[in-house]
Amino acid sequence: MSMRELTVLGTASQTPTRQRNHNGYVLRWDDEVILFDPGEGSQRQLLHTTVTATDLTRICVTHFHGDHSLGLPGIIQRLSLDRVPHPVAVHFPAGGAEYFARLRHATSFHEAAELRPEPVDADGQRIALRGGHTLTARRLRHPIETYGYQLVEPDGCRMLPERLAAYGIAGPAVGELLRVGHLDVDGRRVRTDEVSEPRPGQRFAFVMDTGLCDAVYALAEHADLLVIESTFLDSETALAAEVGHLTAAQAARVAAESGVRRLVLTHFSQRYADPARFAAEAREHFTGDLVVAEDLGTVAVPPRRVPSPG
Repeated sequence: MSMRELTVLGTASQTPTRQRNHNGYVLRWDDEVILFDPGEGSQRQLLHTTVTATDLTRICVTHFHGDHSLGLPGIIQRLSLDRVPHPVAVHFPAGGAEYFARLRHATSFHEAAELRPEPVDADGQRIALRGGHTLTARRLRHPIETYGYQLVEPDGCRMLPERLAAYGIAGPAVGELLRVGHLDVDGRRVRTDEVSEPRPGQRFAFVMDTGLCDAVYALAEHADLLVIESTFLDSETALAAEVGHLTAAQAARVAAESGVRRLVLTHFSQRYADPARFAAEAREHFTGDLVVAEDLGTVAVPPRRVPSPG
C-alpha cells in the first residue's frame, strides 16, 4: 500500500533551540523517500522516526546555508555505512557545486554507496521520477542561489466497477482498456472515459528561504501539501524582506491565493518561543487545514480531491 507522508526532523532556522533542531524534512511518496534540506543533527533525528537512511532514494537541497545543508556529511556517510543498495540522487543549486563537494568529502570514510549528484542549473528544471511523476525546481529570491521544489503526480482516472460490470469488462480486459483507451465488447467500442472518472494528480511543494516572488506562487499552486518557511511574524515584515524570508502572514496569503489544501509552517526564528503565534497570524489569512510543524512530527498528504460532478 502506498504512503504519502511528511516527517519533520527539525523546524529551526539559523540557530537551533532546546525545542527545535535544525531543518530536515522527509517526504515519503509511494516508492520515493526524499530528504529535503538536512541541517545539523538530521542523522540523529532520523533515529527517532520510522525512516532509515536505507529508505532514502534522493536528497534535495534548496541552498547552501548551514542550517539547510550541514547535515549532509553525516547523511552521506551513513548511506555508505549502511551500504544502501540503490543509487541515491542529490539535487542542489549548480552554483553551489563547490560547497557540495566539500560537504560530500568533509572527512575520510569508505564510500560504499552510489551517490548521484544531479545539480539544478535552470529555473523550471524538471526531474523525472518513477510513475510519470515530476520534480520541478524553481529559483527563489534569497541572497544566495536557492531553489524550491514541486512534486507533481500526473492526472489519471479511477475505474468504476459498476460501469465495468455493466459492459461485462473484467480481469485482464481492464488493463487492456487502460493501455489502449478503448475496448471492443460485443460489437460496441467502449472508451475508457465511459467506465471511469477523472483522478486529479496530487501535488507537494517545498519552499524555503525566500522573499515573496512569482516562483513562490508557482510552486504553491494547487498544492495538496505545502511546506513553507515562516521565519518571522508580521511585525518583522521589513526585516524579512531585507534578508530574503517570509512571515507567517505572507506564507498564509500565498496558500490562500494558490488553492493550497494543507499548509505546513516551519523554519521559525529563535526569537519566538511560542509557535501558537505563527498559527494565530496565519489564521487571519488562511482558513484551510493549517499545521505548525513540530520536530519529529508527521503530516499526511491529504486524501485525493473529489472530482467535480459532471
